[in-house]
Amino acid sequence: MPTVYTFGDSILDCGRYNPHGVHPGQLLVRNDDRLFPEFRGRDLASQGAARLEHRAQDGATVDDLPEQASGLAVSGPAVALLTIGGNDLLTGLVLDRGPGVDAFAAALDAFLRRLPIRPVLIGTVYDPSFGDDRRNFLGVDPALARANHRRVNAALADLAGRYGELVDLHAHFLAGDPSWFTSTIEPSLVGASEVRRAFLPRVLAHLGARGDAAP
Repeated sequence: MPTVYTFGDSILDCGRYNPHGVHPGQLLVRNDDRLFPEFRGRDLASQGAARLEHRAQDGATVDDLPEQASGLAVSGPAVALLTIGGNDLLTGLVLDRGPGVDAFAAALDAFLRRLPIRPVLIGTVYDPSFGDDRRNFLGVDPALARANHRRVNAALADLAGRYGELVDLHAHFLAGDPSWFTSTIEPSLVGASEVRRAFLPRVLAHLGARGDAAP
């Protein structure tokens, strides 16, 4: 049976941030037609049996990824979804002036080399400030913060090219609005669906009976 695996942080593990407990992996496997009628029939369940193995954890950094993959046994068609880097930025990389981002990339590379799932669909780190320095919520020099944000996303793009495909959440969310977020940085109910929207075409292309569902 085709399986969607999720790894990483609250971009994929955001159920606690909305009253319905919804997160993107659930919606990719089986849409909630009541909440999101737009996506009726645009999920894996509509194309046949599929399952979700949800391992992403709110608050995770790159150092938590090996534990998320502990005991992993993969059989049959599979795709991995990964979002990581936001908490690494918040806990230090946003101020990096040295090798910190390179160390992040090396740790992520080591995790991906050992992960027995291909492809890995890697999401970039979005920007809850929508590129507006007046929305700066970090209390640090926005020029440095944005430079390191770009460095982390560049590292994610490089690794996606080696292990799977890039899903540009950063670009997608720049076209959104504040209703996509809650608690400043977390995906809201709408945001969870928008994360799903960004991943959906690639998930269907790899696991669906057909890959013709438009985003």
